[in-house]
Amino acid sequence: MKRAERLHALSEMLRRSGTRGVTAERLAREFDVSARTVKRDLASLAQSGAALWSRPGPGGGYGLVTGSSLPPVSLSPAQAVALLAAVSAAPDAPYSDLATAGMQKILDVLDPATRTRTQELAQRVWVDAPPTPPRAIRSALEQAMSEQRVVRIRYTANGGATTTRDVEPVLFASTSGKWYLIGWCRTRDAMRWFAVSRIERATVTGASCSGHAVAEVGEPPMNAKPVHGTGE
Repeated sequence: MKRAERLHALSEMLRRSGTRGVTAERLAREFDVSARTVKRDLASLAQSGAALWSRPGPGGGYGLVTGSSLPPVSLSPAQAVALLAAVSAAPDAPYSDLATAGMQKILDVLDPATRTRTQELAQRVWVDAPPTPPRAIRSALEQAMSEQRVVRIRYTANGGATTTRDVEPVLFASTSGKWYLIGWCRTRDAMRWFAVSRIERATVTGASCSGHAVAEVGEPPMNAKPVHGTGE
């Protein structure tokens, strides 16, 4: 493992250790280096601005101060491109515009060398992105979900019938390559799945949702799972 990659992995391990911390000996075993090398790497992280703490004696070790971050963001080019590819391949996903803006912030604070390597590697990843619903519709659905307010939609079902529904958004779900808004339909007085691509208009109302829970939706599709970090 190259030193730059080890420094990144080291910082991630410290972050994940939380308030428990981790000993230099354990870090040395993890990265197959000497404890002296680990301490030199820790000194380099501290010099780069990482808010490290150390605790001597039994039960001691090293860690990152809670709430601290590493300036600049420590990503390898491959990790940055992986995030870029994921965002680019799912422009129809909920909050995708925010994801794109977030990725740009990350790219802006990468060190110049890493940013250059990221841009070069990104040219080797092509994405044929799916079509996206109109921005106004996506914004209304995202706002309604975030604020838990009723959204009024104009919806055309598979059979061709078009209706206007007041829906209490419960969750977004992606299955078989399509995004759905799942919510309590006040018109049908039942939980319903609405294909986002079939929503022709969406308006956030002033009415608050009544508190329908995710558990009411039922069992998720076999390959579906909530989005979360790998540490969850």
